[in-house]
Amino acid sequence: MSALGFGCWAIGGEHQTADGQPVGWGKVDDDESVRAVRRALDLGVTFFDTADSYGTGHSEEILGKALGKRRDDVVLATKWGNVFDADTRTLTGTDATPEYARRALTASLRRLGTDRVDLYQLHISDADPARAAELRDACEEFVGEGLVRAYGWSTDDPARAAVFAEGPHCTAVQHALNVLQDAPELVALCERLELASVNRSPLAMGLLAGRRGGPLEAGDIRSRPPAWLPGYADDGSGADPEWLARIDAVRSLLTSEGRSLAQGALAWLWARSPRTVPIPGFRTVAQAEENAGALAKGPLTAAQSAEIDRLLGR
Repeated sequence: MSALGFGCWAIGGEHQTADGQPVGWGKVDDDESVRAVRRALDLGVTFFDTADSYGTGHSEEILGKALGKRRDDVVLATKWGNVFDADTRTLTGTDATPEYARRALTASLRRLGTDRVDLYQLHISDADPARAAELRDACEEFVGEGLVRAYGWSTDDPARAAVFAEGPHCTAVQHALNVLQDAPELVALCERLELASVNRSPLAMGLLAGRRGGPLEAGDIRSRPPAWLPGYADDGSGADPEWLARIDAVRSLLTSEGRSLAQGALAWLWARSPRTVPIPGFRTVAQAEENAGALAKGPLTAAQSAEIDRLLGR
C-alpha cells in the first residue's frame, strides 16, 4: 500500500442531512473524478478510501468505475453505519446493528464492483463500545467469508478505537490529524498496537491546500460547518482568521525544498509517525497530481517538525 491514500468524500458530490445541512463538498464532474483517480494510480497511489454515505453511494460507484480492471492493484477501503436515501441524497440516521452491517457491505460491494473490501470501517464515531464489540465480531465473520480482508473504526476517541483493536483482523484507526490538529493519544495507540493511522482532514478541509477566504457554494459543507468541523466561520464567510494565522506562522517550513503548502502538510504527517497514512481529498486531476507529488519529496526532518511544534505552541 502506498504511503499516501486518496480520500473519496468530495467526489461523491452533494448530499445532505435530514434537516438540510450540506455534508458534501459541492458539485462535481464525474468524468473529471474518474480521470483524477486514474491519474493517481499512474502516479503510484494505491490506497483509496471512501464510504457508502459519500454522495449516498455515488462516491463508491464512481470509484468502482474509475478503478475498473485495476481493482486488484489497490487497497480499497470503505465505511458503513450511516443510513441514507439515495433518491433524495439525504442521510437519515445511523444503524449500528450487525444485520445492517451485512446489508451495507453487500450494497457497497455491488456499487464498487468488487468481491471484497480490503479495509471495512465503522463510520459511527460515537457508537456505544459494547455495540461496537458486536460489530467487530461481525467484521471477523466477514473476514472469514472472504468479503473483507481487514477492518477498523473511524473515530477520534482512543478508548473506542481500542475496542476494535482487540479484533485479530483490525489493522487501522481512521482519525483527524493535520499540522493544526495533533492527536497524540491516537498516534501513540497506533504505534503501540501496530495499526495504520489513517489520517482524515490531512489538509484541514482545504486550509492547508491554500484555501484562504470568501464565501463557499451552498452545497459545500464548509459553507455551514457543523460543530465537528473547525477552521471555518459559522456564518459561512469562509476560513477562520485565527486558523489562517497559524498556517502563515509555519508556511515557510511547510513549503521548504520546493514543496507546495499541501505537500508540506502531507510531509509533516509522514514525519509525525511511521504509522501515518494521510488521505487528502480531491476533485480534479490537478489536485491529484499535486497531492501525489508529495510522495517524491518525502517527510519533513525532525528539526523542521520540532520547529513547527514550537511555533504552534505545542
